[in-house]
Amino acid sequence: MSTEDHQAPRSLAEALRARDDASLAALLRARPDLITPVPTDLTQLATRAGTRASVVRALERLDRFALQTAEALAVAGEPATYNELLGLMAGDAREPAVVEALPGALAALREQALVWGADDRLRLVRTARELLAPSPQHPSPTGLGPSVREATAGMSPGRIQEIVATAGLPSTHDSVSAVGALTSLFTHRKKMAALLSGASADSLDVLDRLVWGPPYGQVTAEPAARLRWLLDRGLLLPTAPGTVALPREVALHLRGGLAHRTPEPLPPGVEPLAVHRPQVVDATAAGQAYTALTTVEELLKDWHEGGPAVLRAGGLSVRDLKRTAVALDVSEPLAAFWIELAYAAGLLASDGEADERYAATPEYDEWLERPPAERWAQLAQAWLAATRTSGVVGGRDLKERALSTLGPGLDRSAAPEVRHRVLTLLAGLPEGAAPDAEAVLSRLRWERPLRGTQNDGDLRTRLARWALTEAELLGVTGRGALSAQGRALLGAPPAPAPATAGAAPSGPGDKLPTHHHHRSHGTTTAAALSPPEQAVATAAAARILAPLLPEPLDHVLLQADLTAVAPGPLRRPLADVLSVLADVESKGGATVYRFTPGSVRRALDVGRSASDLHAFLAEHSRTPVPQPLTYLIDDVARRHGHLRVGAASAYVRCDDDALLNEILADKRAVVLRLRRLAPTVLAAQADPATLLEGLRQMGFAPAAESAEGDVLITRADAHRTPPRTAPAPVPDGPPMPDGTLLTAAIRAIRAGDLAATTPRKPTEDAAPLATGELPRTSSAETLATMQAAVLTGEALWIGYVNAEGAASQRVIAPVRVEGGFVTAYDHTADEVRTYPLHRITGVAELADD
Repeated sequence: MSTEDHQAPRSLAEALRARDDASLAALLRARPDLITPVPTDLTQLATRAGTRASVVRALERLDRFALQTAEALAVAGEPATYNELLGLMAGDAREPAVVEALPGALAALREQALVWGADDRLRLVRTARELLAPSPQHPSPTGLGPSVREATAGMSPGRIQEIVATAGLPSTHDSVSAVGALTSLFTHRKKMAALLSGASADSLDVLDRLVWGPPYGQVTAEPAARLRWLLDRGLLLPTAPGTVALPREVALHLRGGLAHRTPEPLPPGVEPLAVHRPQVVDATAAGQAYTALTTVEELLKDWHEGGPAVLRAGGLSVRDLKRTAVALDVSEPLAAFWIELAYAAGLLASDGEADERYAATPEYDEWLERPPAERWAQLAQAWLAATRTSGVVGGRDLKERALSTLGPGLDRSAAPEVRHRVLTLLAGLPEGAAPDAEAVLSRLRWERPLRGTQNDGDLRTRLARWALTEAELLGVTGRGALSAQGRALLGAPPAPAPATAGAAPSGPGDKLPTHHHHRSHGTTTAAALSPPEQAVATAAAARILAPLLPEPLDHVLLQADLTAVAPGPLRRPLADVLSVLADVESKGGATVYRFTPGSVRRALDVGRSASDLHAFLAEHSRTPVPQPLTYLIDDVARRHGHLRVGAASAYVRCDDDALLNEILADKRAVVLRLRRLAPTVLAAQADPATLLEGLRQMGFAPAAESAEGDVLITRADAHRTPPRTAPAPVPDGPPMPDGTLLTAAIRAIRAGDLAATTPRKPTEDAAPLATGELPRTSSAETLATMQAAVLTGEALWIGYVNAEGAASQRVIAPVRVEGGFVTAYDHTADEVRTYPLHRITGVAELADD
């Protein structure tokens, strides 16, 4: 099972040096932070792989069983043997599932350079051991305490000899051998059983309470008899005044050798909770997709003339979020989701003006012109890749500042990976199968047990819950099952065949590989799609969804109660005019519009005449135009424009002086501060817009007029931001390297390693260089050595600093030296290159062998 050469490596760097290119590529793919930037040689790669930040990131990407294996190695001896590790993981009973899974988990740890060495000398990298080994400040998940050697480090030699004698062991000449004898006793099954056979039931009860952790307890200065018996024999050892610990070796004996109470070699299964017909799932999802489109359109139509103001700290105020939620008829968390979705898709942004406001972008107008299925695909793809997470809106950041919609601090880098993983688990179920949400969450917790538990609660679990909810809202899933368009968007393979009739449907827990530790540290199938592949998948999802969406209608049903019923989605020109002519009263499968004097006046204000409105309704109604609606339009049109408002500050003129008398007599007109200038003219100390609104609230239908006396047609101007790009997702660490980068990086690392490890000739007056240190010689020595090498054809070892200041070591064979440059065959780069002599730090001859 070992991947090492017959000669055991003495360091991680030597272990990496023995790997082939495929193994190094797997390491760099699993831990991309190691090649950012590319290491100069394998020694630097090993050093970087052992840094705390890199090790923490690698541990966070381990599944539960691989992590348990690393935790077991952290409490094992150093180095440990494979049999010792197997005993810690499978126990004395040698659990078959653990025995079968352990080689895969160990291979994953080796691949990620967290473990190195042959099976008879396994070593956990030092930083990982420090992070995972138990200590009073950082208890281990194993629940184990200090070893006998660690617990007795500060104990007097006399007390150690007393414990050894009481335990029935012969006395020794020194503390080291005494501790070794005590450790041998505690790790010998038969001798330990004989020792414990003399313990009272109360003493055994104390051990039972400590055996699975925490391993520490408190004692008084005069401990009870049951505790004294344990202390005298070293079965409890003092670690601090008033504190005792159960030695690790004793706990392992009582546990039957197990480092963990419950080893988890197999991922939890994701079983179907309900199974629906695929056609029902797809139809339900398509309905949700259509609702998503109409909601986003309604949101941006509400912000058509300029949306809410941008807070000074960025984002949307709580009041504006509430107002938007009321306008969309949804809860505030849902309103935040739709706003963030439109922002992620590049459909809205801040306008950048002095009084900064949110508004639709030019991309929104282009989006509206696309077919509905393509518009949905753009929203779904933006959601899948976005790191901004609306679920955290309303919470607090690390500085206790409120997190607002569209504001800073909403990025959660793990969100895209969690969404992909949730949908991939759904894709592993038969078509139409909806899983139990808790089973999905349990699976995700097994795959990344350390993720999201450090600073933000169980963030990964919350992201998964939000992903399930948001996928349903968007129409990626329907009734909890992955839809056909969702599967296409993910780029997932066809669903597995459903269970046979009469048999319980099975989930992917039994279908997926149970020993996939080497695969579970990277990305899932969907997350690995390249941008061109994702574009193809998005287009395929749009093609699948298109025939499932309802066909837009070109008609409505007019009713005698001044309402119109749209039995489905309306074509855009019809919907645009109707939204001005009538108010939406209710939504659902059918939308109900209500005609009111205010809505009809609104249509007249934008330049429509009464005859235009009659013709429009007659053309688009499948039922006769009701007489009350005809009367309403004619009545409003007859009064519309009878009053004229212009700029004085503002004035009102009307040919009917009785109507002006009525206005002056109305108490509601006091705030307008009107006075008569002539029998048919009133002047106001308010601006024309305020005067218009005030008269309309009093029940009149005034019309604005220009300086020439013509009626002003007021069309709302669409407010758009300058061209904006959608927000870029915040990556979760360095990007995954592609094949070309990996090949180039491995070649450079090996070349640098060759230069660093090539033997050099010793010189009489120069001290030996440390590993990785550049050679240092004077300019004259460098030039003379180069010229001699040209004549002899020998290779040289040089130190070189490029124009960016990056230092490297190289092995070259000089061909020509002239004009301050050396032209040489570079063995590390495997090509001919020219180097400026002033950038060469020094030169040394290579050993003859």
